[in-house]
Amino acid sequence: MIKDNKNTDALIAMILKGIEDVKGNDIDILDLRDIENTACDYFVICNGNSNTQVNAIVGSIQKTVSKELKDKPWHVEGTENAEWVLMDYVNVVVHVFQKHIREYYDIEGLWGDAKITSIQTNY
Repeated sequence: MIKDNKNTDALIAMILKGIEDVKGNDIDILDLRDIENTACDYFVICNGNSNTQVNAIVGSIQKTVSKELKDKPWHVEGTENAEWVLMDYVNVVVHVFQKHIREYYDIEGLWGDAKITSIQTNY
């Protein structure tokens, strides 16, 4: 399967916009392309301060990506308790955590071989 980097870059940009629009925190992009046997090319990870903010981040990402790129996630899970919501856009998987759950699971540590880009926010 040939992957279109331009579309992936646009998707990541719209995911980041969706996160930033509702002030998601601690945004990291993990580049998994150089790691064997991964299910996707990138993880985008962020956290919110409550289940309400986690669901707001998820809703904002879906709305922004849908409006700008006419795309929707292949699968979303975790919205019931909104401690850890996973959004699968095939090449890009988004993880939206509550802070204490993110610290507990330490996705960045589990994927230590990935190149990590931290996104600075101005809020």
